[in-house]
Amino acid sequence: MPADFIAALSNIAQPTNFLIMAIGVGFGIIVGALPGLTATMAMALLVPFTFTMDAVPALMGLGGIYVGAIYGGCIAAILVNTPGTPSAIATTFDGFPLTKKGKAEHALVTAAFSSAVGGVIGAVVLLLLSPPLASIALKFGPPEYFWLSIFGLTIIATLASGSMLKGLIGGGIGLLLSQIGIAPLGGEMRFTFGLYQLQAGLSLIVVLIGFFCIPEVLSMIEKKFSQHDSINYKPQKGVAKGIISDLIKKPILLLRSAVIGAFVGIVPGAGGNIAGLVSYNEAVRWSKKPKEFGKGNIDGVAASEAANNAEVGGSLVPLMTLGIPGAAPAAILLGALMLQGMRPGPELYINYGDITYTFLFSLIVANIVMGVMAFYGARHVAKLINLPVSYLAPMVVFMTVIGSYAIRNNIVDVIIMILFGLVGYVTKKAGFHPGPIVLGLILGPIAENGLVQSMLMGKSAGSMFEVFFTRPLSIILILLCLVSAGWPLISNLRNKTPDKEADANA
Repeated sequence: MPADFIAALSNIAQPTNFLIMAIGVGFGIIVGALPGLTATMAMALLVPFTFTMDAVPALMGLGGIYVGAIYGGCIAAILVNTPGTPSAIATTFDGFPLTKKGKAEHALVTAAFSSAVGGVIGAVVLLLLSPPLASIALKFGPPEYFWLSIFGLTIIATLASGSMLKGLIGGGIGLLLSQIGIAPLGGEMRFTFGLYQLQAGLSLIVVLIGFFCIPEVLSMIEKKFSQHDSINYKPQKGVAKGIISDLIKKPILLLRSAVIGAFVGIVPGAGGNIAGLVSYNEAVRWSKKPKEFGKGNIDGVAASEAANNAEVGGSLVPLMTLGIPGAAPAAILLGALMLQGMRPGPELYINYGDITYTFLFSLIVANIVMGVMAFYGARHVAKLINLPVSYLAPMVVFMTVIGSYAIRNNIVDVIIMILFGLVGYVTKKAGFHPGPIVLGLILGPIAENGLVQSMLMGKSAGSMFEVFFTRPLSIILILLCLVSAGWPLISNLRNKTPDKEADANA
């Protein structure tokens, strides 16, 4: 193994390999920043070109794209309230409010630093803890996935933005939207209205663009006639130094978020969107000032970005050790490994140790490179939003239409995006936050598949109770659900107690 480490460091130090990785990071950032163009799409387009390349530069380049694209999603999330990738959903909650306050540079620097820290921690987890953590992921069955999705739905209390009832209604709407398409049991068509394009269900990215972007464009146009003609952005000296100094003083926030992201990534199918949302929820829960979240708090941006970038390393744990991709981009990497004649599993570390450890170490370097690129480019990217609304709004609409169409080359997706954009605008006016709706849409299929498969297991075992409530991991997840669901009540009681004491003293 020491020989493999030395060979890995030597491979990374080669100028050609390093340049390919750096280009991959830069390309990934650009792709991630464009709504609708995901890390999966970018990697899938470039995998065929790696067939003629050596394994080392091929894997380093794809790893760089993966790392860069996951960070890049935060740029659109912060500047125009549109998650460039699904992983950046939670970044919009505080990132865009910061932009509206004229603090876009604060948000971008926070995202750059947190992404680099989270990504490095996730890569170190992948390097050191792959075999033991993968064995835990292997124990996840349908009941565990069901309870994991229920745990995710308890986050609605955090995303509800002050109204629990509206949050629950939004989550219910998201769950209903997730039912569109073919039923997992029986294969019936549900809510397709005769359109074959809806048989595969709604595209998550199309719905994200509609709910998060179109309402903001309409709001820009609305405010153009009443307030101002451009987004208020003013460069400030010393912002980067001050933000980084502030984040360094919050190691628990970054470490907790990165650990959450890495562990969520290990669970196949969970993804960076769930990692970011769970981490954001925990940041709110443990904050001394939870009411400041959603209004422009850098802790919210840091929590989301540290988690979704740490998820990259976590998602590769089951891939490298078991051949099970933890996320869609990891599935593309699986194809790239197979093209190179490398089969994931124990033999990957035995027969291809030098190549494997080159890839693992390169992820650490790629995150550092990404942090440098993001740090020095943040202030320049932020200046792009200092445009009149008459220019900015058409540009954003153009990107949303192109991004929606590019996913499946389907004009119906564009129509759906516009429809959900109008719905999102109306619901926003009514006080509904898009977060719970999107969360329900993401977790709906996971919950349904887990429930249906668990019920079938219960019938064959002769006991539903045994399947749902006696498995060790299920018990742990149930306890987490109870704690998460009950925490808002505990928090309210804790906040009311000081008020009563203050009244008594008065």
